[in-house]
Amino acid sequence: MNLQLTEDGRLRHLLTLDGLPRAIIMQILDTAESFMDVGEREVKKVPLLRGKSIFNLFFEPSTRTRTTFEIAAKRLSADVVNLNIATSSQTKGEAILDTVDNLAAMHADMFIVRHSQSGAAHFIAQHVAPHISVVNAGDGRHAHPTQGLLDMFTIRRYKGEFHNLTVAIVGDVLHSRVARSQIHALTTLGVPEVRVIGPKTLLPTGVEQMGVKVFHDMEDGLAGCDVVIMLRLQNERMKGARLPSAQEYFKFFGLTPEKLALAKPDAIVMHPGPMNRGVEIASEVADGPQSVILPQVTYGIAVRMAVMAMLAGTGNA
Repeated sequence: MNLQLTEDGRLRHLLTLDGLPRAIIMQILDTAESFMDVGEREVKKVPLLRGKSIFNLFFEPSTRTRTTFEIAAKRLSADVVNLNIATSSQTKGEAILDTVDNLAAMHADMFIVRHSQSGAAHFIAQHVAPHISVVNAGDGRHAHPTQGLLDMFTIRRYKGEFHNLTVAIVGDVLHSRVARSQIHALTTLGVPEVRVIGPKTLLPTGVEQMGVKVFHDMEDGLAGCDVVIMLRLQNERMKGARLPSAQEYFKFFGLTPEKLALAKPDAIVMHPGPMNRGVEIASEVADGPQSVILPQVTYGIAVRMAVMAMLAGTGNA
């Protein structure tokens, strides 16, 4: 049984894009499209989740993800409670399920969960009451499904179709939950060639089994790409020295205008953020005409609105 789906195949939780049916991913993207104009309205609200209580449970710091979830929930007219648990109950020794049970007793309808431990959102989803939905906002190295979805939404906005693209994911794939979600989404949506580019020390063993082509050289890997996704170096998750220096990394794997010129002339550049300028991406590229990094953030609100609306069993705007 897929924990993420109801018996009739609707979305119940969003924990990972691994194994999520293509039809559900497309439904999320289509629903997000219908929410795009809400941000342009004078009153940026629709009443779909009025009376619902959504709790942002962030056991790990995050500014942009938490903020976009909060904005998305408020645009759906939900009541939002932000809990930075790193500084509250967990420091008092309260177990994760005790925290969740106490919040459920306050009539929670949805938990948005970010945690440094892989599997934390799954663990919570297995224990909540049937009427409560759980969204994984990033767990350890495992998954970040809404980031993967907003990246797919961005690609579709700029490229239209998925079936004729070559997409490169560059950098620290080993520590990146975002990269895993992107790879699952891209392969599910039928992208014919997904490449990962990085030093051997920053690529997972056996990553080829996920259906990607592996490159250790930027020039080879970027040749003819339609989409280039740069990843942040996850220094906080690295154990021991995996890189000689940031300067050395930039020399070989940083995206410069010269390296980008090897991709197709109309290739788009993406980055899940936050960016390390001068480490994985040059400022001229990040701020250049092929960059869609800021639109990704805007689209993230519509995509998170779509996920929450579908979890609440509602439809379009």
